[in-house]
Amino acid sequence: MSTDTTAAAPHCRLCDAVLARTFVDLGMSPPCEDFLTADRLDTVERFYPLNVRICSQCLLVQLPAYVDPEDVFVEYAYFSSFSDSWVEHAKRYAETMTGKLGLGPESLVVEAASNDGYLLQHFVAAGIPVAGIEPAENIAIAAREKGVPTETFFLGEESGAEFAARHGRADLVAANNVYAHVPDLVGFTRGLRELVADDGWVTIEVQYLRRLIERNQYDTIYHEHFQYYTVLTIARALRSGGLELVDVEELPTHGGSIRAYARPAAVAGEPSAEVVRLLAEEAALGLDTVDGHMGFAADVARIRNDVLDFLITASREGKTVAGYGAPGKGNTLLNHCGVRSDLLPYTVDRNPYKHGRFLPGTHIPVHSPEKLAETKPDYVFVLPWNLRAEITEQLAYVRDWGAKLVFPIPSLEVV
Repeated sequence: MSTDTTAAAPHCRLCDAVLARTFVDLGMSPPCEDFLTADRLDTVERFYPLNVRICSQCLLVQLPAYVDPEDVFVEYAYFSSFSDSWVEHAKRYAETMTGKLGLGPESLVVEAASNDGYLLQHFVAAGIPVAGIEPAENIAIAAREKGVPTETFFLGEESGAEFAARHGRADLVAANNVYAHVPDLVGFTRGLRELVADDGWVTIEVQYLRRLIERNQYDTIYHEHFQYYTVLTIARALRSGGLELVDVEELPTHGGSIRAYARPAAVAGEPSAEVVRLLAEEAALGLDTVDGHMGFAADVARIRNDVLDFLITASREGKTVAGYGAPGKGNTLLNHCGVRSDLLPYTVDRNPYKHGRFLPGTHIPVHSPEKLAETKPDYVFVLPWNLRAEITEQLAYVRDWGAKLVFPIPSLEVV
């Protein structure tokens, strides 16, 4: 799908070229983490476009900043620690980096967008000094309660320099699952450079656009995800702030991610063989061209049709369906498919913050997981499909009444 939208088109946040090409257009949707309280159900709700563009110059796939980050992140509904597998992933990262860099009591580890301390707590436990930066005050409070010192602000070049002046520059700066969330991409990258020592390391974990395309993961597109990276474009983004990509590894998280290792340009040296290999593979797939990114919209339409066909058929057959999880990606999927509570009466989530609230746009109520055992649905529609192994284990008990699990991505599957 390619649309010429030159008139009044936004500009690329990396190279400032006009964004005249559409990667995929998912229509209108509300902010995915704007969970509603009961008193808001009869009020006006904000819907914004989900029209994802690709820059014809630098190839960065991006969503214009339809939503102000302060509206999304000042009070945030996502707490990382409610995923056991994610906390374990963070623990392995801390152990790996501690050994790789020889971190100890004289070191400093800083995390940008440190959430509720899910990652830094592992460095604290090892006796390594840490400092967190988290823009959402409600989540920063949870981190401090875990013993993770956390300051509340949005990282940019100036705020990064001020932070470094107070704490010193870090041996390791982690920016895990935040690099897609920053509309001021260049300013944030320069902030990372301000945080890191001249001989230090920056690691970034972010969803890999190549896998998003291959695995039809369109529900990971939402307003707080401002850009979507290949190895080629993350290297270009890092360079805008004085950092160079030196190594990269693929991760299974979020359906397929990359961990980028960057260093200040003066000490970076040549990129690793893995960087060279992945760049070559991307070129072979056409991801070094605009045209190589086209065709995703047809796969998106197929998934929408399959989801609706399943839910409508279940309703006609008198089968009951309940949701599991209330992630941001689930709200993109449900709103794009036009699903409401007549087809999905409720969902459940482990996060107490969401209990008693309603999904944005669809107004599907969120309950605690105990609701499943009370109502015994025939199908459990799993929205956080990226945690499939963990959730399959958590939901093993639904077999007791013969329920089946349904995973919508990468293609609808009834287990």
